[in-house]
Amino acid sequence: MTGGDLYEELRPRAFAVAYRMLGSASDAEDVVQEALLRLHRALAGGERIDSPPAWVAAVVTRLSIDELRSARARRESYVGEWLPEPLVAGEDEPAAQAELADSLSLAFLVVLERLSPEQRAAFLLREVFDYPYDQIAAIVGTSEANARQLTARARRHVEERRPRYEPSQEVRDELARRFMAAAREGDLAGLEELLAEDVELHGDGGGKVPALARAIRGRERVARTLVAWVKAGRRLGGLSLLPEVVNGQPGAVVIDAEGRPMAVWSLDVADGRIRAVRSVANPDKLRHISPRSAPR
Repeated sequence: MTGGDLYEELRPRAFAVAYRMLGSASDAEDVVQEALLRLHRALAGGERIDSPPAWVAAVVTRLSIDELRSARARRESYVGEWLPEPLVAGEDEPAAQAELADSLSLAFLVVLERLSPEQRAAFLLREVFDYPYDQIAAIVGTSEANARQLTARARRHVEERRPRYEPSQEVRDELARRFMAAAREGDLAGLEELLAEDVELHGDGGGKVPALARAIRGRERVARTLVAWVKAGRRLGGLSLLPEVVNGQPGAVVIDAEGRPMAVWSLDVADGRIRAVRSVANPDKLRHISPRSAPR
């Protein structure tokens, strides 16, 4: 295997770790690039590396911990509600190779934001990537006993707040299809029928574009807000909703008449109803999403 082949083989797994650690596709790609560069230097310098995947995962995790520490200060001064950068299925590298699962959902990543960087690393390495505790301890830089404690504390926090999802893919897809149709048509009653009574609507504009100042709750309020968004989008520039898989969940990319992404929506579906809608409209978080073909 050539050096280039090795790096391309390592990249998807490294990105999967980095993205879950950081909740940012752009920051994750930077971390992965730095880790692979360090691997190249180590190999070129004659260092013996028995397991390049484990070596890169360790470097990615440590770099992500450092990045999270500095990111926390930035997120404390963030304008409005902070949501992760979305990944849309079908994107080119690295999004296409990220492992799509419940551990990738926007709701789950928001829960992880409450953990310390070390807790987040220990939890993800153990619960998502199935690392043994001795390796987690070595990566995080602590004892095996403390690695177990970090994981246990993180697990308790996550289990208390872990989002629920509809187990049936067919139900999820059908609800998403009906949701998009009702939103496009401005069908208020049709939307309300699909929403849970305590549904939540979250929006992230980052102070760059108009967005919700805080989450709103309740079937009627959320339905009216969504219909108002769609109507305003049509007046301002002919925005369209394109159904997509977003972070492993049903969702949509909102595009303008030229196919440029203006927002990404993600739906949480459980118990046969839509329980949350998350809209990421901060343009800085959409740069990695390629243009779509605007519908005729």
